[in-house]
Amino acid sequence: MEGISHITFVVQNLKRTATLLCSGLGAHEVYDSAGHNHSLSREKFFVLGGIWIAAMEGEAPTERSYQHVAFAVREAELPTYRARLESMGVEFKQPRGRIEGEGQSLYFYDFDNHLFELHTGTLEQRLAAYGVGL
Repeated sequence: MEGISHITFVVQNLKRTATLLCSGLGAHEVYDSAGHNHSLSREKFFVLGGIWIAAMEGEAPTERSYQHVAFAVREAELPTYRARLESMGVEFKQPRGRIEGEGQSLYFYDFDNHLFELHTGTLEQRLAAYGVGL
C-alpha cells in the first residue's frame, strides 16, 4: 500500500463544486471530460494539497452524516478559509468537543451533503492528547 490514490465525490453541479474547491479551498482544476466521458458521467479532476480529487456528475447523497474528508491546514489559516467559505454560502457544522492539544477544526457541508473538515492537528498530536503513543 502506498497511500490514497484519489477521492471521488458525486455532485449535482460540477461548476459549483469547481468553484468551491478552487476558489474556496485553493485546488487547481486539471481535467474536465466535457463531452468526452471516459467514466460513468462527466467529471472534473482537481489537485488539492497534493491529493487528486475527482468530482462526477450524478445523484449526490440525500442525507448528511459525520463521514468526512479532513484536510490539513495551519491554525492561522482557519479564519481565511472560514471567510472564503462563508462568502460562498456553505453551511458550517459545529465541531465536536475538543481536548487540549488535538488541534482545531472547521467543518462544513458542500452543496451536495458532503462533509469536509479543515484540521490543524496531526495524528501524533491527537494520540499524545489522548495519552497514547504512536
